[in-house]
Amino acid sequence: MRSNSILLYIILLAALDCNSQATTHVDIEKIASATIHLKGYPDWIEIDGNSVWISNGGLNALQRIDPKTNKVVAEVKVNEPCAAFAIGFGSVWVMSCGNKSIIRIDPGTNKIVASIPMTIADAEGSIVAGENGVWILSDKKGILTRIDPGTNEVVANIKVKPNSFAAMAGFGSVWITNTGDEKSSGNGSVQRIDPKTNKVISNIVVGKQPRFLALGEKGIWTLNQFDGSVTKIDPTTDKVIATIACNVPGTGGDISAGSGFVWVRAKKELLLVIDPKINKVVTRFGPPAGSGAVRVGGGVVWVSAHDVNKVWRVEVSKVKGLLNVGSN
Repeated sequence: MRSNSILLYIILLAALDCNSQATTHVDIEKIASATIHLKGYPDWIEIDGNSVWISNGGLNALQRIDPKTNKVVAEVKVNEPCAAFAIGFGSVWVMSCGNKSIIRIDPGTNKIVASIPMTIADAEGSIVAGENGVWILSDKKGILTRIDPGTNEVVANIKVKPNSFAAMAGFGSVWITNTGDEKSSGNGSVQRIDPKTNKVISNIVVGKQPRFLALGEKGIWTLNQFDGSVTKIDPTTDKVIATIACNVPGTGGDISAGSGFVWVRAKKELLLVIDPKINKVVTRFGPPAGSGAVRVGGGVVWVSAHDVNKVWRVEVSKVKGLLNVGSN
């Protein structure tokens, strides 16, 4: 009996430790500086210096929001926009699943300036613009395609692991998640590609079914859909340095890093905030609203929920105030 009591005590301590990662649950409506209602299916988000862009599959459009007014100021029609899009090289790059092409938009005119024939490995994937190229996982069998933004031409098709869907660029490399087959019980991985050679230079084992990833706050962060954990990789060593139990398993979701935190969007909970200094969840926002996206930039977090047709604007300073975190 005594050994059983000790075991129960240890289990209870462990449960308390997991729950202590997030001691506050906050209604996002109470902290948001704006709630923007959008018809259609507002989903993926990207930020440039002057605008917030939303991919809206329900309207077959990319919508442009002016953060000064929090209103839509332009719409660019795109046939079935899908996957996370990208901003870079003076353009917005979005996958059109309807046209099987990457659409290039000039934000100066809100006009389409190029259409590049292309397939995508999965509609729940991503395009990234950076490290001297526009990159997309174009085939489920394991192909990372590189486009030269100067010519809009494909300049490389790089063999990677099959069932790889999402990409990000930074720290001198392109990083992709190897999600694996949805029935697989093994851990997934992240592959690091050198843009100078177009070769895979590192394979890093992470959690099960990693899908979306973020770069920033001194790390590479993957959202692992099997168990809802987040893995942190040190880009200077290519080693996993933390696994954070967020308890938000399931498909969909998103992740972004910046302004002192890592921001996790999930179906089970609207938004989780990770402090990268201690690698723990420090607060959670609700109520749950299905899946959507998250991006942070310019001291603002933007969160979408396509099932309820909303986009929230949250000032990072308010989150820090909630957590009693200083500005430094």
